[in-house]
Parts: sequence; C-alpha cells; structure tokens
Amino acid sequence: MARFSPLVILPPALFAALAVTFLWGMNRDEPGVVPSAIVGSSAPPVPEGALEGKTPLTVEMLAEPGVKLVNFWASWCPPCRLEHPTLMQLSQEIPVYGIALRDNPSNALSFLAQDGDPFAAIADDPRGRAAIDWGVTAPPETFILDGQGNVLYRFAGPLVDADYETRFRPQLDAALSAEE
Repeated sequence: MARFSPLVILPPALFAALAVTFLWGMNRDEPGVVPSAIVGSSAPPVPEGALEGKTPLTVEMLAEPGVKLVNFWASWCPPCRLEHPTLMQLSQEIPVYGIALRDNPSNALSFLAQDGDPFAAIADDPRGRAAIDWGVTAPPETFILDGQGNVLYRFAGPLVDADYETRFRPQLDAALSAEE
C-alpha cells in the first residue's frame, strides 16, 4: 500500500493562492494605481528651499481655504513637460503649487521661463527627501488637497488625455463640489 505524501498538495495550493491574489488585484477599482498612505491625512512637510526669484512654498499655504494642487515635477522629466499645458490651464482655476524634484535650479527656472509658470509657489527638493515623505515614486505626481491641507487624492503620472479626463478630473470636481 502506497503512502500519501502531504507535499503533493503544496504546489496546487500555492498555485491556487497565487491565482486568488491575482484575481483580487485585477478586480480592484484602479488596478494600475498603487494606493497612497497619505491620502486622508494632513499634507506632509514641504522643503524649505525655493527656486531663486520664486515665491517659496510653505506648509501654511497648503492649509489655506480652498482646494489646491501640489505637483512634483522636474525639467528633465518628459512626462512633466507633456502635462505642463494642463497645469497652466488648472492654474487659472485653482492654486497649483510645485515642488521641483531633484532638478538643477537653473534648468528648472529656464523651463518655467520658456513654457510658463503655473505655480503659485514653488519648493525645491534637490535630494528628494520631501518626495519620500509624500510617497512620490517618480515625477510627475499631483496631489489634491482640501481647504484644511488634507490630502484627498494622489495621481501618479502626467495629467493628460483619458487618464486626466476619467481619473483625475472627476476627483478634482468632487473636491471642488465638497468645498462649496
């Protein structure tokens, strides 16, 4: 009589567990989006440094009344350049604050001089320390904040095309409606 080894069950059990995990991940609301740990909490600190000649961003500005955006960007970042016209439009509607991430200050200033400056205030994050506090993985990333400085939504990637229209803009409109 042959003995039954419990190890025979291990491969099918591991496969089943992996399949359930993948199935769960595919059925999330936004499967391509990594959730942010700071959504629902107060905005983390911002760097104290600013680009020369620009209004420095302060944490007090983030707590001023009204919906606002915080955008992590860099002049060396092609997707940041791609979303720049959208930020210029949004700056006509609400305050947009920028945090230059690991950028050469003269390159950042040249970019803003050439393509326009959508930012009401700018902080400089040369080492990326603030980006770590905010949970930024790579620029561009944009955060929607409420009138108390709480993070309502995080959007990773450029604010363009269908992603902007179907993912970001509805969140921004909801935040603006809640403030009224």
